[in-house]
Amino acid sequence: MGVRKPEDTRSFALCAHGGAGKTSLAEAMLFDNGNITRMGNVQNGNTVSDFQSEEQKRNISISTSLLTLERKGKTFYVLDAPGYADFTGEMSAAIRVADTAVILVSSVGGIEVQTSKAWEYAEHHNAPVSFVISKMDRENADFEKVLADIKGQFSQNALPVLLPIGSADKFTGVVDVLKGKAYTYKPDGSGKFTEGEIPADLADERESAHEALVEAAVEMDDELMEKYLEGETISEADFERTLKKAIASKRIMPVFALSSTANIGVPQFMDFVADYFPSPVDIGAVEALDGDKKVTVEPKTDAPFSALCFKVMADAFVGKLSFMRVYSGSLSSEGSNIYNVNKGEDERISSFKIMTGKDGKDVKEVIAGDIVAIPKLQSARVGHTLATKGGFSAQFPAIEFPKPVYSVAVIAKTRADEDKLGNAISRILEEDCSLTFEKNAETRDNVLSGMGDMHINIVLSKMKERYNVDLDTKTPQVPYRETIRKMSEAQGKHKKQSGGHGQYGDVYIRYRPLERGAGFEFIDSVVGGAVPRNFIPAVEKGLREYMTSGPLAGFPVVDFSAELYYGSYHDVDSSEMSFKLATRLSFRKGIMDANPVLLEPVMDVEVTVPDQFMGDVMGDFNSRRGRVMGMEGHGKLQVVKAQVPLAEMFRYATDLRSMTSGEGSFSMEYSHYEEVPGEIAKKVIAAHKKEDEDEE
Repeated sequence: MGVRKPEDTRSFALCAHGGAGKTSLAEAMLFDNGNITRMGNVQNGNTVSDFQSEEQKRNISISTSLLTLERKGKTFYVLDAPGYADFTGEMSAAIRVADTAVILVSSVGGIEVQTSKAWEYAEHHNAPVSFVISKMDRENADFEKVLADIKGQFSQNALPVLLPIGSADKFTGVVDVLKGKAYTYKPDGSGKFTEGEIPADLADERESAHEALVEAAVEMDDELMEKYLEGETISEADFERTLKKAIASKRIMPVFALSSTANIGVPQFMDFVADYFPSPVDIGAVEALDGDKKVTVEPKTDAPFSALCFKVMADAFVGKLSFMRVYSGSLSSEGSNIYNVNKGEDERISSFKIMTGKDGKDVKEVIAGDIVAIPKLQSARVGHTLATKGGFSAQFPAIEFPKPVYSVAVIAKTRADEDKLGNAISRILEEDCSLTFEKNAETRDNVLSGMGDMHINIVLSKMKERYNVDLDTKTPQVPYRETIRKMSEAQGKHKKQSGGHGQYGDVYIRYRPLERGAGFEFIDSVVGGAVPRNFIPAVEKGLREYMTSGPLAGFPVVDFSAELYYGSYHDVDSSEMSFKLATRLSFRKGIMDANPVLLEPVMDVEVTVPDQFMGDVMGDFNSRRGRVMGMEGHGKLQVVKAQVPLAEMFRYATDLRSMTSGEGSFSMEYSHYEEVPGEIAKKVIAAHKKEDEDEE
């Protein structure tokens, strides 16, 4: 790749709601730049970005892919991020490591839920933003309306730099606002165009758009601003310099009109990226933490080497690939080691790969600003900081991923599947940070949790295809609890005589309810040696053991105190086991006498939906025994906050998608336990007792 400098790097993440055309734009860029000789399309499953079998089968992006290309002496690192809610964590990670977020908005569909999510992530990471109004060749395409919506919902700093010539079947080209030229395209998708004068009906619009760009750009320089206000001409060099600064600082968010599938406007978009998008040097330093101390990391090649691993992928031919963004320094692959700061491990590296989809090209050196993959790196996980040993000891902040909202219990179909499950799931978890897997100690379920049913189905398909692990699924059991509502006292007396030493233990225990969330408290109030000191720990141990399976329905008993206040013993026949068994008798009777009740976990739920679905969402919460806690408006979107029992939420990701035509999204986390209504509790208790009988 020749002698390179960070100033010549352009990295950007393509983000959008699913179906807005990110992968098609990536494909058109590769074609127009000469990297590929034929343009694939998503429907045929032959694009460079969507190379995984599941992506080709479903015609959607499910994982961020990296494309690398050279244009006008600049290296482009293009991160094509998924647009479906199930894979929103991939979008967040892509924006985190890119220098610019390019948000595509369909000229037909307009702003959708994941469009807003992309904007939120860009705001969170303070990334410069550009908008592409896509699909200008489609029926009902409306550039002006979508531009107005972008300005209204996101920022007035969204300013057009490519205007459309016509729309729908009359979309024939674009007007370059900066150059004052029109580019008319052949209607054959070849990307070939002719340069000409701006159509008369667009002259005023171009002039107005140019004026807006100049005004915003000169605000970056007081001296230029003064010249401009005094009517002096701003030189082209000064304008271009301040325009770059304005884009890097988000004072200007360039807006492009184009069509990827018709291949109109894409070359002009790429030229603008090369000329005006910020480089790592324009973005400036980032922060890392060395213990409690903040460290400034400058994008300089002579600084110590540092990088962040943002993605891990299992490749069928190469093996494991660890993708990293280099933030400072340079590193050669020849005879070098790379140091994992998080784990304190040093590994030899064989090569760096410049990736274009699934294809990698080996390079010997990487520098600040590069986004590359390292094969067969064993220790690196997503979010780990990579450096050279002794050169850089700080850590970059971890990459934030959304919490899972959809869970299934997985069951291995055969013993062989069960034996392979652990290894397969650990490898999948390395790749996918929005996925969790846990063995629930209470319900004994193996619970796989992700962002939706599509996400989980794809994971199960991967496990079968890659690791030959076949799994069935079922709805996970709810981790109910039991507690008590009043005080009770119960004696437990265990007495057994069967030749030789007998067994004798006798306890009197007082049970009291505690406030929700208090857990368990053991109180020793024995006086006068009614229970010898050496047997009292056996009573507490017995209580802690027996409370894991309550007398109501076998669920753990919580939020109560047990006070041992009296008992008796036998000099010869008493033992720790005798007192444990006596405790069990007291516990079963005492809890049943204390008005036991079933508790269920209640979740805090936040749902983001367009206005028109508010009524459906509210009504649905009522049917799920939910309580709406509040609402907030965000433009055309509403955020509904509610508390809903977990038992009612296992299918919510699927139901919400169906209810809102895919436009709703939600997050969920545990809030507290509360009593299960009587009629529902009866059904739960009956069902679990039947389960126990069946097992017997």
